[in-house]
Amino acid sequence: MKTYSAKPLEVERKWYLIDAEGEILGRLATRVANILRGKNKPEYTPNVDTGDFVIVINADKVVVSGKKETDKIYYHHTGYPGGLKAASVKEVREKDARKLIEKAVKGMLQHNTLGDTQFTKLKVYNGPEHPHAAQKPIVLEKEGK
Repeated sequence: MKTYSAKPLEVERKWYLIDAEGEILGRLATRVANILRGKNKPEYTPNVDTGDFVIVINADKVVVSGKKETDKIYYHHTGYPGGLKAASVKEVREKDARKLIEKAVKGMLQHNTLGDTQFTKLKVYNGPEHPHAAQKPIVLEKEGK
């Protein structure tokens, strides 16, 4: 029996809707990354983008465990001398809570052009509304329910 390898034009894409309210950031990011990569499908192929679209709503209500709200620090560099910037989870949440989920998911995807194209299928929104109703997304329940 030959090993099946998915072709990019044969992939059928679905849209999934996940409510992040009360979800733990890391566990949510793992679920989203697996769907974006296509690991939830039987025709998963590592070198082909077989993933689906994911809409995450209520990003501002995602939960971090322990003292991460104040102790976890996100760093980035501006590219200029002395340009190292730091922000805690609380500061990032106040500025734009979508960045918490986007950064967590991006770190779980491949760090190449395939990962970049998979990341473009992630849509994150702070509130409960989203403009993708026409795609008829499938609502995913919380893990463990």
